[in-house]
Amino acid sequence: MAEQFIKGGQECWFHDRGHWGGFFHTYDRFQVAGPEDTPRTVHLFLPRNYEVSRERYPVIYANDGHTVFFPGGAYGKTWNLPTLLSRLYLSNAIGRVIIVAIAPVDRDFEYTHAPVWGQNWGGLDAYARYLAHSVKGFIDDEYRTLPEAENTLILGSSHGGLAAFYTATQHPDKFRRVAALSPSFWVGLDSVTDMSLFQLFGPSLASLESSALVDLASKTLKDPARRPQIYLDWGLVRDGGFHNAFIEERSTVRGREMRDLLIRQFGYRENEDLFVVEDPIGQHTEESWSGRMEYVLRLFFGFDRS
Repeated sequence: MAEQFIKGGQECWFHDRGHWGGFFHTYDRFQVAGPEDTPRTVHLFLPRNYEVSRERYPVIYANDGHTVFFPGGAYGKTWNLPTLLSRLYLSNAIGRVIIVAIAPVDRDFEYTHAPVWGQNWGGLDAYARYLAHSVKGFIDDEYRTLPEAENTLILGSSHGGLAAFYTATQHPDKFRRVAALSPSFWVGLDSVTDMSLFQLFGPSLASLESSALVDLASKTLKDPARRPQIYLDWGLVRDGGFHNAFIEERSTVRGREMRDLLIRQFGYRENEDLFVVEDPIGQHTEESWSGRMEYVLRLFFGFDRS
């Protein structure tokens, strides 16, 4: 059963799918950045006791919000995070959190900062500002959050992982934790020519170190007081089609390059402020990303973290 109400001037639906861990608020036409802001869908998963407690909660902002809770996207798949959260809450493994899942309007455009052959691109900087100010501003105003950057995680996978990394490094006063799963750090390096030419001539020789992404992020990454804690991962399965053979392969190569760069050039320390997972059975799929989310949630919000 769904009930409609107004919150912060936005139409919202309350709906409860019976998850032990919480219930949903859904904004079908979320429009908080002015009249020219294209309405989008935003889902929130709130702790079960939210309405009766006075507690404030850390917040997770998730790109590709149309697949975080419910089946969606090109393949009708989901991360199914409410089930995972319920299990972790029941085992007292993590503290309660609010998850804000932001659905894209033009995914290719919003999640990229550099050319991708045959795709619309270039809207990431504006999207990052939108998340940092318009979306986070609304959520902090209308919900009982712990608004500090240290209590705020931004995450995503593939292009959404690239967008999460970019957003955290451009807005460190808003997001001090980032989880980039199978991130598209190859965008702008291995994406500027037709993929058939890539298969014919091999990978780009351009380095991530000299890329626009690292150049834009370097000011934040050099500052230990402001830079984010970073989680990176990728899968090692290469069969099963283009997504594994090319996209996940490139995510692995450029992800390892980013790991080494963060350690060598910016002074990150693995298992202190940089956490890296290579998944031997990981693929470029929602199932794989969902399977690695337990570690992410325990890492950033677990009671047993050091």
